[in-house]
Amino acid sequence: MKKVISLLVILTMMVTTLLTGCGSSSSSGSGTELKLWTFVGLHGNFYKDAAKRWNKAHPNEKINLKVTTYPYADMHNKLLVALQSGVGAPDISDVELGQFPNFLKGTPQIANLSDLVSADKDKFVQSRFKLYSKDGKLYGLDFHVGATVAFYNKDICAQAGVDPTKIKTWDDFEAAGKTIKAKTGKLMCYVSQTATWEFTLMTAQKGSDVFDENGNVTLDNQTNIDILKKLHDMIYVDKIAAVSPGGQVDTEEGYGAVNKGKVAAVVMPFWYTSRFLENMPDLKGKMLVTAPPQFTAEQGGKYMTAGLGGTGTVIPSQGKNIKLAKKFLQFAKETKEASIKIWEQLGFDPPRWDAWNEISSNMKDSKYTEYFANGKDLFKVLVPMKDSVNIQRSTSLSPTANDLLNTQAFYKVLQKNTQDPATALKAAANELRKKGKAN
Repeated sequence: MKKVISLLVILTMMVTTLLTGCGSSSSSGSGTELKLWTFVGLHGNFYKDAAKRWNKAHPNEKINLKVTTYPYADMHNKLLVALQSGVGAPDISDVELGQFPNFLKGTPQIANLSDLVSADKDKFVQSRFKLYSKDGKLYGLDFHVGATVAFYNKDICAQAGVDPTKIKTWDDFEAAGKTIKAKTGKLMCYVSQTATWEFTLMTAQKGSDVFDENGNVTLDNQTNIDILKKLHDMIYVDKIAAVSPGGQVDTEEGYGAVNKGKVAAVVMPFWYTSRFLENMPDLKGKMLVTAPPQFTAEQGGKYMTAGLGGTGTVIPSQGKNIKLAKKFLQFAKETKEASIKIWEQLGFDPPRWDAWNEISSNMKDSKYTEYFANGKDLFKVLVPMKDSVNIQRSTSLSPTANDLLNTQAFYKVLQKNTQDPATALKAAANELRKKGKAN
């Protein structure tokens, strides 16, 4: 009988552990308990550090921050159920950009955060706000802009006699790729099939999108067709690119290939700096960061770069300590000081451009400055782009659109080379139109 009881106790503990997620922990010190959910361990560590700093700065208003890190899908599903049922939501939670439209449907069950940025809204990269807003109200605070940059392997470029600092346009990029391929046998870059990084950057640079401002599908417009053809031709005509191992460079297979020096360039959001440090140790001192290649005005170029990826932190309306949660969130993510901490701890390009200036003019030695060849000048690359960051619309149909691109259009055009770009995008667009207007 005792063995049965012991077994039941063990099973109960195992189930409890599974239900509470992985990596549940508290900040040090007592105070008002605030529960926070995230799906990224590094984010959890950032919040816990912020809680320690908050308690030191606010000894009469301490918090006991309980951080739980869940798997991506589990956290978002659990949060949606909690908000819809009115029971069980945390005080604060991260929500990934692609999931955010699900939390804005109908009357949002998350708090309006507009007051947190009202005093210094002009200090932010403005295009970032629209991703987390509805009817003029802001519901999420992001960690970064995600401004896309180019990372060049300067050793490979040097072997081919290519100066990456002189690559300004996509024409320059392709010409450099041909030279590198001819002289070293290596590829210029990888192209994503299971993600939309390069496609979104290039279409956004031309001011194009998957949806228009009214929610109509524009995926199959001529600009988007031309961009997909350009990516296709880089692979199959000029042969200076290939689909990335793992489907995109933000995978274990992608990291491994880049780390081995298989490509001369990686074009990704600025937050990819942390991926280099975590996954590509052999490239320390070899990677040079510049603005991404751009289209000329004659080619339809309108923006220097695009902001990609994102995580908006929200405050559920059912919480008992909304006022305190908002004050802590502002302390942790909204102020200029918080933005500097985001850079120092996470290696991200924070949403406040005035922090970019501050970091750029007072760049401290760090693991990031040590890793990159022009590490001291990383934010000097970003500052000129602050007013030219385009961010495409995030809508209720964006997850479906991305899935159609990755599994259908990109698979057939880029991976298998069995369908032309116009046909592939038309088919994907028609599938989207069957679902009605996006919102």
